[in-house]
Amino acid sequence: MVVSENSTIRSVISCIDRNGKGIAIVLDADNHLIATVTDGDIRRAILAGLDAELPVRELLNRRTNMSPHGPVTAPVGTPDTTLLHIMAETTLRHIPLVDEENHVVDVALLSELVREYELPLRAVVMAGGLGMRLRPLTEDLPKPMLPLGSRPLLELIVEQLREAGIKQLNVATHYKSDVISEHFKDGQDFGVDIRYVKENQPLGTAGALSLLEESDEPLLVINGDILTRVDFRAMHNFHREHNADLTVAVRQYEMRVPYGVVDTDGVAVRGISEKPLLKQFINAGIYLLSPSVKRMIPNGQPYDIPDLIQLLLKEGRTVVSFPIREYWLDIGEADQYDQAQADIANGVFDHG
Repeated sequence: MVVSENSTIRSVISCIDRNGKGIAIVLDADNHLIATVTDGDIRRAILAGLDAELPVRELLNRRTNMSPHGPVTAPVGTPDTTLLHIMAETTLRHIPLVDEENHVVDVALLSELVREYELPLRAVVMAGGLGMRLRPLTEDLPKPMLPLGSRPLLELIVEQLREAGIKQLNVATHYKSDVISEHFKDGQDFGVDIRYVKENQPLGTAGALSLLEESDEPLLVINGDILTRVDFRAMHNFHREHNADLTVAVRQYEMRVPYGVVDTDGVAVRGISEKPLLKQFINAGIYLLSPSVKRMIPNGQPYDIPDLIQLLLKEGRTVVSFPIREYWLDIGEADQYDQAQADIANGVFDHG
């Protein structure tokens, strides 16, 4: 998990992905610790539009949260209880362990210090949609129960939530809700505790959240038609790092304009771009809400996440974006469903 300050951002991303620890260690020519680069740093670089071919020192130079005293470290041999205390105070999930000469000997990981670490949040899968754009596939099945390989989409979502350490799960249902509840029952066979929130009428993308029991834990909300490998632990850590009220997962979307785009200022032409490539971040249908935000949703009424976001922004609350760089696919139409089936069959989803 070691890189140099001259390594490209792209190579640092590859390093983080290979080691699976969510961190890369940046060393100087004498193998002394310069800095650490986390998964969150990479996602912030994506949001800032940094070129992946730039050296990682450019990312470090732009990083605003760097301590003047260098990265948080601990001496080799520090007791686990002390490491856990440091992690709790700093919201870090990994701490380099160094010797007297500031050489990195090891890295302490929260996931290893707490073997059965559960994410301190609840999850809600929004599975009540009618799936009209997928007819006739959804005439007998709700969209989240469409098969991908040998299992329904919703089973893949539940499995991923469980593997991330999320054991408490709510499923909001409406259309053909019995198909879902009969398959999953209480969730015991799938390693989770599932409770159902049945919408007597469609309540939009957020209305069903008002029907949940009160809790002091953050709430992870995911649409039931999303196939993704997003790191929910990384998203939770990002949410905490930014002290966010609501975190919105976003995905970069590119679109080639098939015409020459004219830049105008009144009647004056300032320039022209021939068939430019536009890049935007789109809503990826995954959200993390702090407890106080859930209480702002009208009780039992149709309500959508965009309305909630606008309300939070109006009140000056903190809403942040979390860019997904892992596999992600919205299965809302037939061609997307075909793509998901192909990605499952070809192993693209497993390695995405």
